[in-house]
Amino acid sequence: MSRAEVVTEAGAGRAPSPLWTLGLFRNELVTTFRRWRTIALLGVLAAVPVLIGIAIKIETSDGSGAGPGGGGGEGPAFISQITNNGLFLVFTALAATLPFFLPMAIGVIAGDAIAGEGSAGTLRYLLVAPAGRTRLLLTKYATTMTFCLVATLVVAVSALATGALLFPLGELTTISGTRISFAEGLGRALLIALVVAASLIGVAALGLFVSTLTGSGIAAMATTVGLLITIQILDQIPQLHALQPYFFSHYWLSFADLMRDPVYWDDLVRNLGLQALYAAVFGSAAWARFTTKDITA
Repeated sequence: MSRAEVVTEAGAGRAPSPLWTLGLFRNELVTTFRRWRTIALLGVLAAVPVLIGIAIKIETSDGSGAGPGGGGGEGPAFISQITNNGLFLVFTALAATLPFFLPMAIGVIAGDAIAGEGSAGTLRYLLVAPAGRTRLLLTKYATTMTFCLVATLVVAVSALATGALLFPLGELTTISGTRISFAEGLGRALLIALVVAASLIGVAALGLFVSTLTGSGIAAMATTVGLLITIQILDQIPQLHALQPYFFSHYWLSFADLMRDPVYWDDLVRNLGLQALYAAVFGSAAWARFTTKDITA
């Protein structure tokens, strides 16, 4: 069903049905994932684990270890374990892409959600249907969240495939030093990917809010990415330590605690709670702005 058919079906003088809402959501998904920009973003994300895996393979081809100190700590320190088990490339790739590549991709998609329709002159056309602005905004956010999940899984699957091709697979040693089976490690990798995707819901809401403030898709995307970079920089300044726990990026790498035995839940819960708070605040702000905005394009 094309976008025009969705609007025509809903514009026949009756309130939109749940099936119409699903049709609109499906149409938004198809439109988003068919864009060359989206394909290029996913291609870059898929390439990052491949490049990391090849670089580590070349570095360790003489039998030397990878990474600093050989420890199995958080974030990039997972690198030291990759040569022993390719599954650790999944954790390393997610740690490498989460600070910049993944949120940048989400910022581009979210920033273009409303502003892109306005700059293309299709926003008023979408609102011809009696769906209401709230329903359209929720559809845009759901589409962005779907992209969050797909983008994260693309990184994880690419890393798993690369790790399996270049390095051995088998039992894993957790950060706590205990051994777990490969099947349990694979389950934890999936859980980590889901946590990483959930860590981006605040960014998605922020980008959607920025998208309601302007009619230029490029301006919205640039502003969202600029805010992401600014927050990342502020999160590294020691003098701002009192404020840093409230930055949406502060607990992003807490997913490493899922590789402890037992799992440390404190920072994970803080991270998810903080993302929910950002989603609620900026989602509400986006709704307030969009439902009162004068649509001229």
